[in-house]
Amino acid sequence: MNVFEYNQSAWNQEARARGPWSLPVSDEQMAAARAGRPKLLLTPTTPVPSDWLRSVSGSDVLCLASGGGQQAPLLAAAGANVTVLDCSEEQLALDRAVCERHSLRVSTVLGDMAEVPLRSQSFDLIVNACSTLFVPDVLPVWAEAHRMLRPSGTLIAGFLNPLYFLFDRELDDSGELVVRHALPYSDLTGSGAARGEKKRAEHATLEFGHTLTDQLGGQIAAGFAITGFFEDRWNDRATNLNRYTPVYIVTRAQRA
Repeated sequence: MNVFEYNQSAWNQEARARGPWSLPVSDEQMAAARAGRPKLLLTPTTPVPSDWLRSVSGSDVLCLASGGGQQAPLLAAAGANVTVLDCSEEQLALDRAVCERHSLRVSTVLGDMAEVPLRSQSFDLIVNACSTLFVPDVLPVWAEAHRMLRPSGTLIAGFLNPLYFLFDRELDDSGELVVRHALPYSDLTGSGAARGEKKRAEHATLEFGHTLTDQLGGQIAAGFAITGFFEDRWNDRATNLNRYTPVYIVTRAQRA
């Protein structure tokens, strides 16, 4: 099946339902960003450190697979020249609506994060909210990010720790941890196929659990040096894996 087209449709549905990554930022958050204090979330609860965004004003920024009225408007309010690429037109519409309401400009591009229709060395900063779990192969995403960044440019990316995919999700949500799947994980093959079939019946997004070799080592192999790292948790799950360990990772990586 064409995973990009399927997840594109599923994300349009998610945006219309106003899921957590389709809730536009508030006027108060935009005012803080205009004052030089953007609270940029690439994972659920912990913002990107302010010193990672110190030079964002006046820079060319790509929000990669990061539509939804959140990251792009905040960075535009902080003074960046922002382009946002996403698979979902509904997600991009949210970015345009927030920016129009605040008299800001943002360029929106409908496309695939693994095959980006933009020129090489066009950006100083790329931010990638937690989205690589929606592509079967993450390595092309890092290669594209490296291609589009100027020398010494920065990639800030959020992603799921692959240990999240080890466990039976339905049992995990009810508070029981049972190892069910091998890594790397796919909703389309192996032990994940039954879950993927159920998700397709619900028109939910298909997910893929990439190894740390591909997530961290893949950035290094693409030509990045990792210069920052932190972990994050969910803010509303107290009965599952979140009780025991952070399940999100955010990295800052520098292009040579």
